[in-house]
Amino acid sequence: MGWKNKTVLITGAEGFIGSHLTERLLSVEARVKAFVMYNSFNKWGWIDTFPSQEVSKLDIICGDIREIDRVKTALKDVDIVFHLAALIAIPYSYVSPSSFVKTNIEGTLNLLQCALESKVEKIIHTSTSEVYGTAQYVPIDERHPLQGQSPYAASKIGADMLAESFYRSFNLPLVTVRPFNTYGPRQSARAIIPTMIVQLLTGDTLKLGSLHPVRDFTFVSDTVEGFIKAAEAENIMGEVINLGSSQGISIGDLAEKLITMAGRSVSLEYEEERARPAKSEVNKLIANNRKAKDLMGWQPKVTIDEGLERTLHWFKENLKEYKSDLYTI
Repeated sequence: MGWKNKTVLITGAEGFIGSHLTERLLSVEARVKAFVMYNSFNKWGWIDTFPSQEVSKLDIICGDIREIDRVKTALKDVDIVFHLAALIAIPYSYVSPSSFVKTNIEGTLNLLQCALESKVEKIIHTSTSEVYGTAQYVPIDERHPLQGQSPYAASKIGADMLAESFYRSFNLPLVTVRPFNTYGPRQSARAIIPTMIVQLLTGDTLKLGSLHPVRDFTFVSDTVEGFIKAAEAENIMGEVINLGSSQGISIGDLAEKLITMAGRSVSLEYEEERARPAKSEVNKLIANNRKAKDLMGWQPKVTIDEGLERTLHWFKENLKEYKSDLYTI
C-alpha cells in the first residue's frame, strides 16, 4: 500500500496507542487526520508532546465521538479509518457504566454510519481481549465465547457486534483487531504496568489488587504494527484478529520482575479497592496469534524484558506527568 496517497483518520489519536499510531503513520507520510476529544483548554493529549514539525503535518479535529455531525465532518475525504476512541478504564466502568455505553457503543455506531455514507476504503476497528472474559481454554483464539465480565467489556462486545453487523448487513469494509494487554510509554496510570512503575519510582510500598490473574502483554510498537498490517492486508474484510504474544505472566510475577529491574526494595501490600469484584475478575488471558501470523504476517518482536526496560526508562524521564499519590481508576 502506498501510504503517501492515503488520507487516514485516527479516532482517539491523542491517547496511548493512538498517539503511537499517529507517529507511525506520519513516518510513512500518510495524510493524517487526528480526531481528538474536544476540551476548552485546547489540549491534544500526547500529541502535545510531539515535535512542532510533526504536529504541523497533522489535521487536528477536535470533537466527540458521541456527536454524529462532528464524526461526519471528520470522515470527509478519508480513505482509511483507525477507530480507537473509547473509554477503557475497567474500574471506572463500575461507577459510570452509562458513559461506556454512550462512548463505546453509540460512538462506534456514529462512526459506522458515517463511514458507510462516506464510502471509506477500510476501517480498522479496535476491540480488546477483555471481551473474552476468563479464558475457557488457552491460548484464546478468535472463536472463544465472549463474556461481559465488566461494563467495559460489555460495551466493547456491543461495539464489536455493531461492527460485525455493518459488515454483514451493508458490506462495510472493516476488520476488527483485538489487542491483548498493550503496554509502553505514555500509558495511563489506570493500567497495571504504569501503576507498578510509578509506585516503584516514588515510594517503598507497592499497592496492588489480585496477584494471580495472568495476562498477555504486548509492547505498543508491536500493537501499532498490527494495526498497520491490518490496513495493508488484503482479503481480510470482516475478520476478527487477535494481537498478542501468546505468552502469559501473572501479575505477581510481573511485579517481581519490575521490582528487580527498578533495583528497589519494596513491600507488597494488598489494597481491596484495586481488586475487581470476584465475578468480574478475568483470571487468564493468553492469545492465540496464529491468525495474525497467517493472514497478516504479524508477530510481536519486542520481548517482555526489553519492553519493560524501555517502559521503565520512559517513566523515569516523564514521572512528572503522573500523580503518584493517587489510585487512578
